[in-house]
Amino acid sequence: MSARILSGKEFALQIKEEVRRDAGALLEKTGVVPGLTVVLVGEDAASQVYVNNKHKACLELGIRSDIVRLPETASKEELLTVIAGLNQDRAVHGILVQLPLPKALRTVEQEVLLAIDPAKDVDGFHPLNAGRLAVGDEHLVPCTPAGCVKMLEMAGLEIKGKHAVVIGRSNIVGKPMAQLLLARDATVTICHSRTKDLAAMARQADILVAAVGKAHFVTADMVKEGAVVIDVGINRLPNGKLAGDVDFEQVQHVAGAITPVPGGVGLLTIAMLLANTVKAAQLAVR
Repeated sequence: MSARILSGKEFALQIKEEVRRDAGALLEKTGVVPGLTVVLVGEDAASQVYVNNKHKACLELGIRSDIVRLPETASKEELLTVIAGLNQDRAVHGILVQLPLPKALRTVEQEVLLAIDPAKDVDGFHPLNAGRLAVGDEHLVPCTPAGCVKMLEMAGLEIKGKHAVVIGRSNIVGKPMAQLLLARDATVTICHSRTKDLAAMARQADILVAAVGKAHFVTADMVKEGAVVIDVGINRLPNGKLAGDVDFEQVQHVAGAITPVPGGVGLLTIAMLLANTVKAAQLAVR
């Protein structure tokens, strides 16, 4: 048995086409161009690449894109002043502070994220948006779990009535992923580092989501035959290659469908960020 490979590239292209259509419809109807501003502090190489990719994707899809670059030495007050200005700018519908922040600002990261207007929080991290999701209002949802669920739906993979096991309980992926699956009538179990006999719990899953942050953590003996396996992890191996939380080479022979790393969930995250930007613009002009 060989699993169906769920290509992030394929599904990201479909999402981007929806974004292009929705941005064009908003412009035609209201004259409004959705606007995303990314705040980049410092010179982190990976962040630079990621921000530039977002910028290019915006321009391709009819979204206005701006980058505010601050030096490594920027103070908390300077960063908060920039965010306050963007909160007041009606042409800006989405604000994203690129993480990680420089070491000097790491301790105030939460304060910085809380300063973003929840209506412009296209990352979906603000407690107000997290609370909305918890009560079933999918307002602005964290991009990675939103992309995972969107992929399942586009792939025609049933969620309703399935047993989903999410390994990981972070506010960014694990918890919102569980809430999104629950809203679609899955029975959801959340596992974590203190779960007893985690492998046995994982083997019960019809849909298994790995968001642990440990390379090759999920092995073939942890996967039920025919299960859908979604690998959210991106880990750098000693040889420089990227690997997911799932041992893809082993698990692909057990699973019914599986996402690869690279080329899987990561590609959906930017696509959903752009979708959130258009959604924020739509909500702003209601």
